[in-house]
Amino acid sequence: MTAELLAADLRDRYPLLVGDREVSDGDMMAAIAPGTGETVAEVPLADAAVVDRAVGAAAEAQPAWAALSAAERGRYLRDLADAVRSQAERLARIDAMDSGNPVAAMRNDVAYGADALDYFAGIARELHGKTLPASANSLHLTLREPYGVVARILPFNHPLMFTLFHSAAPLAAGNTVVVKAPDQTPVSPLEVAYLAAEVLPPGVLTVLTGNGATTGEALVAHPGISRIGFTGRGTTGLRVMEAAAASGRVKHVTVELGGKNPLLVAPDADPAFVADQAVGGMNFESSQGQSCGSTSRLYAPAHLHDEIVDAVAARLDQIRVGDPLDTATTMGPLVSEPQLSRVQGYVESGQTEGARMIRGGGAPKGAPKGGYYLAPTLFDRVEPGHTIAAEEIFGPVLSVLEWRDRDDLIAQANATRYGLTANIITNDLDWAMDAARRVQAGCVWINGRGQHFLETPFGGYKDSGLGSEGSMESLLSYTRTKVVHVLDIGARQ
Repeated sequence: MTAELLAADLRDRYPLLVGDREVSDGDMMAAIAPGTGETVAEVPLADAAVVDRAVGAAAEAQPAWAALSAAERGRYLRDLADAVRSQAERLARIDAMDSGNPVAAMRNDVAYGADALDYFAGIARELHGKTLPASANSLHLTLREPYGVVARILPFNHPLMFTLFHSAAPLAAGNTVVVKAPDQTPVSPLEVAYLAAEVLPPGVLTVLTGNGATTGEALVAHPGISRIGFTGRGTTGLRVMEAAAASGRVKHVTVELGGKNPLLVAPDADPAFVADQAVGGMNFESSQGQSCGSTSRLYAPAHLHDEIVDAVAARLDQIRVGDPLDTATTMGPLVSEPQLSRVQGYVESGQTEGARMIRGGGAPKGAPKGGYYLAPTLFDRVEPGHTIAAEEIFGPVLSVLEWRDRDDLIAQANATRYGLTANIITNDLDWAMDAARRVQAGCVWINGRGQHFLETPFGGYKDSGLGSEGSMESLLSYTRTKVVHVLDIGARQ
């Protein structure tokens, strides 16, 4: 991570843009590069007063924004997408520095975020109500109207992409948006805010930095916020819902939370293909396993178990851990020192409880000094009762469990509080569809590695969340339904 590159891409201090004004007074927070552990910039810690100003500016801008046609709002979003693409390489480097994710993966994130703006700009024209034949002589119709000011609270693992993706649907629907950037990765979202200020009217999209206790809680409790979208850890999601309820106002809250996702391998699977899908599904090479969709439980059939473990271990040996700004790096550091310590605690738990560590478990050889690096870690002989098989680790730790009975396999896959995703590997369509129907997960991939498509919703069962992101479902969720009755048409003529 060269000083020259950082100097070219970063500011020393990042002000907030609230309406048409810069805000940089008050307490500041350090933005730390996880690749080196060094402070690279300072960002504001937005307190309740700043939150109030931001929501006020968004509320002032919202009526005019909603009054635009869907096509006009779409043009603004496409202009923002073009602005993002015009700085794609610079933004990818900043995002890699900010998150620790490899720069190659962050190029994909920038592209996906821009595509999300284009997608929602297009389908906003399909946002319409219905006419209903409720009576013979009257007209009954529904309208779709925006909530007003929407709060979006983001996780740290894909800061730039989530700022764009999670803002696109509410903006397209006619809301204005206030984003709470992640504590650990505040710089990328602010860079998006600066681009947005050049394209969108003031107050339409605001990004605030700060911690959850100060900034997040003030935003969730603000009376000007009636719609909240949260993505992150389950315990934090519960606090968001509690704080929203405690505000004394009724707020529509959706939460996309964690996962302990199974990878179900059928008896006919090819071990080499399984290994490739397992490493891809674990997101080792895009976010160091720090993903709610990571397939951290690999269920291998007994007769293929040893071959699969060997193939996965060999595939992990191909991963190059290092500086996230080095184009040769395929896996970067974890996002922070507390996150590294948390994941190391799970590694120790796996060893203590009797699982066999095949790869990793410590700092990788040759990793840059000062960064929060952990080698990709593989555990075998994991039992369902082990902590690493039950709890979301959110790090580069993959567990292999052996199965012999198909019904027991499905029961084990479902024996978790989570239900976000599941992956199935087989060439037997009957086996695949039976497993897909029986597994308790909101998203299932067959012979895939968890690819996301803008046209399809993404959301989980059980403690993995409420609501969906992506697709028309997401756009509709940022609108309210109004019913209009025109009664007794012609009766007074």
